[in-house]
Amino acid sequence: MSKRPHQPIWTVPPALLAGDRRVVARAISQIEHGELAPGVVSAALRAHLGHAHVLGITGAPGAGKSTLVHAMLGELLARGQRIAVVAVDPSSPVSGGAVLGDRVRMGQHGAHPDVFIRSLATRGHLGGLSSSTEEIVDVLDAAGFDTIIIETVGAGQSEVEIMRVADTRIVACPPGLGDSVQAIKAGILEIADLLVVTKSDLPGADSTVRDLKDMLHLRAKPVDGQWPVPVLGTCAEHPADVAALLDCVAEHLALAGRAQRLRARPVPKAAPAPGDVKARVLAMAAADPFVRSLGITCTEAGAGTATVAMTVGAQHLNFNGTCHGGAIFTLADTAFGLASNSHGKMAAGIDAHITYQQAARAGDHLRAHATEISRSRKLAIYRIDVTRGDGAVISSFTGTVYVTGVDITLPVQETM
Repeated sequence: MSKRPHQPIWTVPPALLAGDRRVVARAISQIEHGELAPGVVSAALRAHLGHAHVLGITGAPGAGKSTLVHAMLGELLARGQRIAVVAVDPSSPVSGGAVLGDRVRMGQHGAHPDVFIRSLATRGHLGGLSSSTEEIVDVLDAAGFDTIIIETVGAGQSEVEIMRVADTRIVACPPGLGDSVQAIKAGILEIADLLVVTKSDLPGADSTVRDLKDMLHLRAKPVDGQWPVPVLGTCAEHPADVAALLDCVAEHLALAGRAQRLRARPVPKAAPAPGDVKARVLAMAAADPFVRSLGITCTEAGAGTATVAMTVGAQHLNFNGTCHGGAIFTLADTAFGLASNSHGKMAAGIDAHITYQQAARAGDHLRAHATEISRSRKLAIYRIDVTRGDGAVISSFTGTVYVTGVDITLPVQETM
């Protein structure tokens, strides 16, 4: 079965912002299955992000991460929170999907109206997460969840991608690490905001706590205002231990804050002045000899929009005496090209579709107006309507561009 192509357009459903579970689940499925171009959802949700506290839990396989998350869910519910869990599982060698082992351990809370649990398969992605984890976290953040818990796949020394996504990072360590603390301290242990020795009721737990504290002494001493990483012995079956752990998480949140993943993202540049945009677009139109040869002129321009015009003459007619379809396409394509490059970054057309509603004849004044429908970091979609002077629709055109990131350098012409 062939893979469905990416949809580069995505509009934020109001029901998602209201926390509708079905709409949230549908958006996550679209992201995970590759139906949407990467980054489109996050870009559309930008204004709705930053509410949730993202809590990452990582550690070696068998460290008790899922059992700990289950216990934390009960305590967070008692504190009146809405919680989402993103559980990253190994991929099934048969189906390629998530193994769902984590969902089994959290099943008691899965049906609660204030809990949303989603398993993701790594699908070969390294780092302990799936490639779509961060965008899915954005969906859950916009849906109004107070805490989003990410449980990584069983991780080793180099699976530290959770550091980039989570606000607070818990590394779960089972009892009996012993000398292996020294072997892995340069990797996963050093990303921890909290070190938690799970199954603390088992023999060897106290020794593991001491080993981890000794390891922390080898680090540079925290300066004023810097978080001192605590080591907690926690038994998921003891409510007091879980409550103490979440109290410590809250202390870290108060110091470090939410939405750390958003701070690392590039800040959109301020929009250029309208006059500058128009000057840029006019310069591009003036620098196109093919456009000039057909008598096409640019009449209006702005960020993501352009209007061009042409009066049908003898050079535009086909053998039937009506305007050649290629001339109409060129008119629409010119508006498309100018609008998509109006932001100052070179945009390369990768897809275009045109329909013709009726014929145009000699003497008709045609106008093509391009409008930006959506724009992400790498893709943008435009609609172009070609109309006659009396308002009749001659043609409709849609186009997709790939934004290369290369700056456009053209001489700036005088504005009209």
